Formats: sequence, structure tokens, C-alpha cells
Amino acid sequence: MKKLLIANRGEIAVRIIRSAKELGIVTVAVLSEADRGSNAERLADEAVVIGPAPARLSYLNHEAILDAAARTGADAIHPGYGFLSENAVFARKVQAAGIVWVGPDPASIELMGDKSRARQAAIAAGVPVLTGTDGVLDTTADIEAIADRIGYPLLVKASAGGGGRGIRRIDTRDEVRRIVEVAQAEALAAFRSDEVYFERFVDRARHVEVQILGDGENWVHLGDRDCSMQRRQQKVIEEAPAPGIPDGVREQMRATAVELARQSEYTGAGTVEFLYDPERHEVAFIEMNTRLQVEHPISEVISGIDLVREQLRIAAGEKLGYQQEDIDLAGHAFEFRINAEDPDDNFMPSPGRIQTLEVAGGPGVRADFGFSAGQVIAPFYDSLLGKLIVWDTDRERALARAVRALDETEITGIKSTVPLMRRLVALEHFRNATHYTTYIESVSDLKGAPA
Repeated sequence: MKKLLIANRGEIAVRIIRSAKELGIVTVAVLSEADRGSNAERLADEAVVIGPAPARLSYLNHEAILDAAARTGADAIHPGYGFLSENAVFARKVQAAGIVWVGPDPASIELMGDKSRARQAAIAAGVPVLTGTDGVLDTTADIEAIADRIGYPLLVKASAGGGGRGIRRIDTRDEVRRIVEVAQAEALAAFRSDEVYFERFVDRARHVEVQILGDGENWVHLGDRDCSMQRRQQKVIEEAPAPGIPDGVREQMRATAVELARQSEYTGAGTVEFLYDPERHEVAFIEMNTRLQVEHPISEVISGIDLVREQLRIAAGEKLGYQQEDIDLAGHAFEFRINAEDPDDNFMPSPGRIQTLEVAGGPGVRADFGFSAGQVIAPFYDSLLGKLIVWDTDRERALARAVRALDETEITGIKSTVPLMRRLVALEHFRNATHYTTYIESVSDLKGAPA
């Protein structure tokens, strides 16, 4: 692997460029017209404009990206996360062009991308799952009776889903058919598939996940993460390790995640996601993400392992070179997703020109940002500006460091979620780690919390 094209933008493009350069790999950034002058363009060895601003004409344009790889002589493509990262069709096109795909085999992407098939693979690997339908829901059947057997409330979920889309809650028998039809329509619009399935709903659930790595012969985990602070099923704050999980449950979660990766012959970096039921002290499989996660830095800082470097090494045919017992997980880390949004106006996006972007530093503080002061945030893409990552020897110290780092961070010219983060870390439920996935929606007045 001599030249790597990064088929993405923003902070993840910058993140990949940095690790590739440390390995002596030449980097190529691809840009839409809207991203000219970005940090990725500045830091990459080469940059190619691949199309106009709309993602379908640029970052989702298979032919434009492959053409850029051919023109620059790139022998590998890293898709980052989002966009084409879990697109098996694109992965196969990359391989057919004789280019290294930095990611799992396309067959793994297809298997885990189909949530009902992934559920069956999890069951086969001994991973605990929630009560639900064994496969795709046959909507010509008596689906009310099926829902009755599972019990209310329950969720109808898109089989091809992701990012919280195509998921609806059902509370009563009378709602079943109507809400299933709504979920099917959402799924068809988002994923071109209207297949759905049922799963038991867990009230006040926590969202926890395990980071895994595999080289085809050896599989390890880099510990677990908690991603329970969410809004509308989108993660806001993550931490590692997940606090308050009983040791036996934690070990079960980690071991079964590795076993799922082993049985599916998974290669590269991936994440097995679980729901934790704090009343029953049980975890259950949600899905497996066949890509790098936005929150991967907190696993890096507690393990000392660069996940992007490992992705590149594995894609180049190298072996991990270490076993599970060689991985020392130490300390506690938080990640704060800083978005160009106005949390006081229903999280409306806030595009525009950044006037000030002062990010915290100091011991145990890492800032992964894709933008700088003076740059324009375009309205065409995800609103993520960057991530603030803090580490210390335990959760209490890491939280104190996080408060200090958030106080130091200043963004002007656009609205950002920094003020919201300051409010959230002051809340008792967060400090006590008793928050849950719908906690933000349950807090009636975050504006009144300390800023």
C-alpha cells in the first residue's frame, strides 16, 4: 500500500490522513466543490475535486471516486464512516478495479447490514438477543398476534436500517399495522427495502458496544463503550469503558462480540452494539457496524492502539501481532461530538462561516476537528465539526478534565453544541451514570441547566 485515497470528508478524512502519513503512505483527498479549502485538502499530499456539493454527485458517486483513484494512482481506498463505508456494491467495485478496500469483506458488510440476518448470526454465535421475530416480518401474517407474543411496548425496525432510521415504537395492539406501514415506508425511502422485524422494547435502556479487531486468524476486543447520551437515536456523548456494568455482564458482552467476529470471519475494525437493561442486568445484541465508528478515539486512548493504523495494516495483509492478553486497557475517556447545530432551536443545523474555533488542549485532551476558523460549514452534509476527547486515570478525574476542556472550547460565527455539552456534564444523572438513551428527551428544560 503506497497511496491511499480517502473517500470521505471533514474530521474523519483528517483523522485517516494523519495515521496514513505516519505509516509513510501518500494520501489523496477527494473534495466536493463545497469543500474546497478544507483541512483535508490542506493536509493531504494530493487533492481531487470529484463533483458539485450534493453528496450523490460527489461523495456518493462511485464512478467519480474510482476515476480519482485511477488518475492519481491510488492503490487503496479508505471510506471512513458514513457515505460509502458500508456499501458492499462499492466495495466490490473497488476490488474489481484492483484497488485495496480498507474494510471488511463485502460479504460481511451485506450480512451485518441486513439486521434480521445479523440477528440470526448473533444467535448462532451465542450472543444474547432481545425477544423478537426470528427473521423478516411477514406482513401478510397475523402481525398483531406476533406482537402480542412479544409483548408491549415493542419496536418495529428496518432490516436494512442504520443511524436510528426506520425504527418505531408500538405501545398497543391497535397501533401495530399502522405503525408497521409507517416504518416500512421510512425504510423503503431510506434504504430501498421495506423489510422490517419486531424486537422487545427496553425502557430506560443503555446503549453499550464493543470494539473488535480481526485479521482473519486472530480476533481481539479493545474494551467497551457507553453511547447512552443520545438525541433522537443519534449519539451525543460517549465514554469508555461503559460505567456501572456488572463484571460478569461486561465479560459476556466482550467475549460474545469477539466470537461473533470470529464465526463471521470478520476482518478489520468493527463494533458490536448492545442494549443494556439496568433492571434485569442483561445485555442484548442490536447490530454490528462494519466500519470505523465516530466514537473510535475513546477506545484508542484507553488501549493505546491506533485503529486506523490497524485497519491499514490488516488491509495490506499484515497480522495483528498481538493477542487479547497483550492489550492493556487503562483509565477512562469521554468523547463529545461538537456539531454545527443550535440545541436551543430544536437542534437546527447552523451552516455559515466559522469566526472563532479555539479548542482545548493540555494533558489528556485530544481534538479531532475537520475545520478551522475562517472556513465555511456547508449545508449539504452532516453537521459534525469535530470531536473533543478527554482521558484520565478514572471516570471522576476524566469528568473534571472534560469540564475544564469544554470551558476552554470556543466556537463563534455559527451555533454549536458546546453549550449543550457543558449543561449535560453538570447533570446529576450523567455524573452518576444513570442516564439512558432517551434521557435528553426526558429533560424538560436543558436551557435552565448550568451552562
